[in-house]
Amino acid sequence: MINMNDGKPFTSDDVVYTYKLGQKYEINWSSYWDYIQDVTADGPNAVKITLNPANPNKLTVTESIELIPMLPKHIWEAIETKANNVLAEIRKEFNENPVGTGPYKMHFYNDQKITVVRDDNYWGKALFGKLPAPKYITHVIYKDNAAGDLAFKNGQVDVSQQFTPQVWKMWEGGAPVKTYLKDAPYYLPGSMPSIFFNMTKKGLDNADVRKAIAMAIDYKKISQLAMSGYSADMKPSLTLDTPAESSLLDQDAIKSLQWTTDVEAANKLLDSIGAKKGKDGIRVLNGERLGPFEVECPYGWSDWNAALEIVAQSAKAIGIEIRTKFPEAPVWTNDLQTGKFDIIMNTPAGNVTPANPWNRSRTIMYSKGVAPIGEMAFWNWGRYKNERADQIIDKIPTVEGAEAKALYTELTQIWLKDVPSIPLMYRPWVFYTVNESVWKGFPVDGDGSNIPPQIAIDGAGIRALYQITN
Repeated sequence: MINMNDGKPFTSDDVVYTYKLGQKYEINWSSYWDYIQDVTADGPNAVKITLNPANPNKLTVTESIELIPMLPKHIWEAIETKANNVLAEIRKEFNENPVGTGPYKMHFYNDQKITVVRDDNYWGKALFGKLPAPKYITHVIYKDNAAGDLAFKNGQVDVSQQFTPQVWKMWEGGAPVKTYLKDAPYYLPGSMPSIFFNMTKKGLDNADVRKAIAMAIDYKKISQLAMSGYSADMKPSLTLDTPAESSLLDQDAIKSLQWTTDVEAANKLLDSIGAKKGKDGIRVLNGERLGPFEVECPYGWSDWNAALEIVAQSAKAIGIEIRTKFPEAPVWTNDLQTGKFDIIMNTPAGNVTPANPWNRSRTIMYSKGVAPIGEMAFWNWGRYKNERADQIIDKIPTVEGAEAKALYTELTQIWLKDVPSIPLMYRPWVFYTVNESVWKGFPVDGDGSNIPPQIAIDGAGIRALYQITN
């Protein structure tokens, strides 16, 4: 039996209740109900999720199982009643002692740190044969990355997930620090921060111009200077360069369409479409000067800022003028969603979930339901349109195996030909870095544990807490 940390059993009623909160209120998981017809209990220990027959998306519903946090019905039902079922009032409730099914519960918190304590009555002891090793886990809230890096280097932090430039210098200096991968790029890729083109902008509405920009970009320089070498060689695709995602399409069928950094070939491509350089070195195509275009991301996002400076430099070598623009994050968000940009950087579908690469493909290419320029769009920010791409994206969640592989391959071929976006780097889902000054035995690639680098406090990464020792 699974129990919550207040001793009450966790049952299918809690699961059904949690799902249906998203049907009742406009909250984080409400959108899953576009694909769900009903959620019902099938006895105390099983739940039946019925797909919406008009929109049967098994990928997204599978993702919901992973991402929706389960809530205790006996607590939140009372909170609903107290708030008269008004969401604004429910949100005023301060959840001081969260109740859940995990091996830790709240112990202490203030503005400087949050500490959880092991639940020695944890139901999982019977399953795992023991409890997690640490009695307490503390998340210290540092004022900035520099303070966090210093504490980590000095052994005051055991597990870090913040971006630390040139992490290898720590172990070269003798610190007992390690990453999930022993060698570069040190971290597993989890997302692809990319630039998106506004398809309504003259010049950028030409696929050959977009392809030339993609061929001109110095991806190795982005990896080294913007990402401290934490991004592997870019292999442009809708899938991550991981075994799980790469196997979903026919790699041989896309190889001839994939680009690499080749400034000479990019210039030849632009020459072939009649884009001629003016006296200032900037090309003109069909009477339109190719620039200046602005490429945008938030100010202070240092790795992205550096990446876009490299994009601008790279474009200059092929006669296209691109200037960087770094507004505050709220301005960038508004520009992104309303289409008020020439070129803009964002991460499509940044979470690692069972719905990728379908969700990433949809975010980049799906035109159905996308508001026009000037109104808010929450995917396909460049307003790309391709009827066949829409058909494939609709079809993929309803098929499996060879049929799904053929569709993913065709969709990737369309993307490689049309280039509505360009991935600039592979970025880890989390920067899993550990210091073994105190606790030893954190999982790494190839150790046989099969524990993912989820910083020991999320999902299957929690299993790391059972194997570390001090």
